Amino acid sequence: MELKLLNEQGQAASTLQANETVFGREFNEALVHQIVVAYQANARSGNSKQLTRAEVNHSTKKPWRQKGTGRARAGMTSSPVWRGGGRAFPNTGEENYAHKVNKKMYRAGISAILSQLVRDERLLVVDSFTLEAPKTRLAANKLKDLGLESVLIITDALDENVYLATRNLPHVAVVEPRYADPLSLIHYKKVLVTKAAVAQFEEMLG
Repeated sequence: MELKLLNEQGQAASTLQANETVFGREFNEALVHQIVVAYQANARSGNSKQLTRAEVNHSTKKPWRQKGTGRARAGMTSSPVWRGGGRAFPNTGEENYAHKVNKKMYRAGISAILSQLVRDERLLVVDSFTLEAPKTRLAANKLKDLGLESVLIITDALDENVYLATRNLPHVAVVEPRYADPLSLIHYKKVLVTKAAVAQFEEMLG
């Protein structure tokens, strides 16, 4: 299949031959949902800790006598049914929320996302993306010329000038193909990929 290759002004200058398996795959919503959920779950630290009824600060005194008050019997204020009591089944701080996704499934999911980005005209390909100096103004002007605001820039190798110039822009991120995660690919309105990065995607996912 062919991808449009844009010039510095964001206009189609030529075309680039791309692998159909990577950039022309049919969209699989269930698979994409699975890898996005797995990515978010694997990012969880799982260190939230709750107190059991043995760990809360409480008195062991019986709140009131067993019979004769008309109220339900109560033994101590650490009971899970009491406000301020311990949790019956608390988080221990050692929970593992990791989801396992096979490499074949992950590659297929990333390919499905890239293919859908192409169909939605959200994936743009340029010959290269470089800056003369690490200046935010230069990066902002270049993206403005391309008509981009919210964009994920994927380059074959992380250029220091580009990274330093874009890190203060709120809706811009720069990554290499191997670090392009499914959530970022979906989150940003546009994905700008260099010609060399397209070749890396084909090598990784093809």
